Amino acid sequence: MNYRPHRISIAVAALVALATLAGPVRAQDAQEVEPERCPRFVASIPKAIPASYVFRAQAEEERDVRLTYLGHSTFFIESPAGVTIATDYSDAYRPSTVPEIVTMNRAHISHFTFNPEAGITHVLKGWGEDGVPAQHELTVRDVWIRNVTTNIRGGFGMAATIQRDMNSMFVFEVAELCIAHLGHLHHILTPDHLKALGRIDVVLAPVDGSMTLNIDSMIDVLRDIGAPLVIPMHYFGRASLANFLTRLEEHYVVELSDAPTVTLSRSTLPARATVLVLPPL
Repeated sequence: MNYRPHRISIAVAALVALATLAGPVRAQDAQEVEPERCPRFVASIPKAIPASYVFRAQAEEERDVRLTYLGHSTFFIESPAGVTIATDYSDAYRPSTVPEIVTMNRAHISHFTFNPEAGITHVLKGWGEDGVPAQHELTVRDVWIRNVTTNIRGGFGMAATIQRDMNSMFVFEVAELCIAHLGHLHHILTPDHLKALGRIDVVLAPVDGSMTLNIDSMIDVLRDIGAPLVIPMHYFGRASLANFLTRLEEHYVVELSDAPTVTLSRSTLPARATVLVLPPL
């Protein structure tokens, strides 16, 4: 389905700010990941084109990547070679077809499941066991997946305890694009986190402003990552989304899509940092 993104202007909603994760942050050892930017791909500099022509809802090139927002923190990613991935896969949000790969986080039950569907080849849990952080590096045809761990707060939105390395930011490198899903991020990123992430082209960011990061801290994280395209997720109603978008308009072009699916390629990344809002499927 074709669509025409358009600029939006939204009234500022009341900012709900909770304290970010206290205490020192333990980053995944950056030495475990190649230090250069986007290490598996050596891509040319993207063409500078207007943001209005960046997004396409149907594949026009062999190396396009299809991304569909299913809801909450779950996206369905389809690679040119037919690899299918569901992020933060749970009982509540599942694609209509069984994905080949799923990633999960465990801050809340809406980000994982104890009963993944039969037929899933790879289940990548974003948390470790017995104090050992999760460490994933998986290649499936034209997709390379890796993770960078972060800490979460113990309890439902409480900052009383810290559970170290219990969230993962998953990076999907496909068709010369580096797509990062930040998971249930609870704190700002350290230089080691940013180095481990490498170059990111598309970031899938939680923007609820309360259960994850407050809006100011999330904006700082996004600016530190420096991806040309941000796609919001994990927001609770129009008010929290509007608050995020209004604040981000100071730094980004804001575009709305009529469809939950967008087709992306490296050559058509926006020349100016852009936020693209996909409606849930």
